Amino acid sequence: MAKATINLIINADDYGYYPCVSQGILEAAKSGSVTATGILANSPDLITQLQWLKDTDQLDLGIHLNLTSGRPLTEVMANKLDSSQGQFPNAYAISGLLLTGKISLADVRAEWRAQIEVCQSLELRFLNSHEHIHMLPLLFPLFLDLAKDYGIKHLRLTQAEWLAPFGISAFIRNTLMQTMQLINQRQLKVKPPLFLGLSRSGKLDYDYLTGIFPKLKPGQSYELMCHPGHFNPAEISDTRLLAYHNWEAELALLQSPKVHALYEKYGIRLSPYPL
Repeated sequence: MAKATINLIINADDYGYYPCVSQGILEAAKSGSVTATGILANSPDLITQLQWLKDTDQLDLGIHLNLTSGRPLTEVMANKLDSSQGQFPNAYAISGLLLTGKISLADVRAEWRAQIEVCQSLELRFLNSHEHIHMLPLLFPLFLDLAKDYGIKHLRLTQAEWLAPFGISAFIRNTLMQTMQLINQRQLKVKPPLFLGLSRSGKLDYDYLTGIFPKLKPGQSYELMCHPGHFNPAEISDTRLLAYHNWEAELALLQSPKVHALYEKYGIRLSPYPL
């Protein structure tokens, strides 16, 4: 009897972040190295970058819902962010605004609806979020409601990844994420693909893949989060982002013959989201 296949969705976050990042994701898609990408729909040149997706039938598309980077699409939300000049603040700051009621769920609903609807010309297969902000238990029911409203079947349930060695910041992140995962997964009616890649977010590497692939189970579906892209210093100068991402290295890794040899070795099939 043939051994069951391991289905692996390679999902590139941050399409639309910067043109150079989007071009790298498209290159990876055309080479068959990624199978899905999440769109940051508040990109200032979104219309141009959506046009680039017209010839990528092999790529599943979704919305990378955003509350932590760039300018909101709705003026109501922008007006609530006067302390950050109408721009989304970091994840900790936006969480504080949500938990204190300075930003309401109605504000988030309107903003996320706008982000989905600006991409409605595309076939949207999944939802996730920038910096996993949808995993806040306050927001997760809204996340589910929006998926139902727009007929979007597939959702990301971010999971903690306890891979040694890790420091205190990784311990805190994993503890928080595992708590949110346990709370949120009870609300899901359909089991999502098991999530991979949190511990190497922004800096996926070969050692991680050689460590995780032998643990994958035949017959199971997985989603590997990744951040491939090209880097153009004329477009990206934010030192925090530069410290957190190595777009070119991830792009090269995903396209490398040695990684595709790992797929063969472990019976991994690169897969779209199921219909």
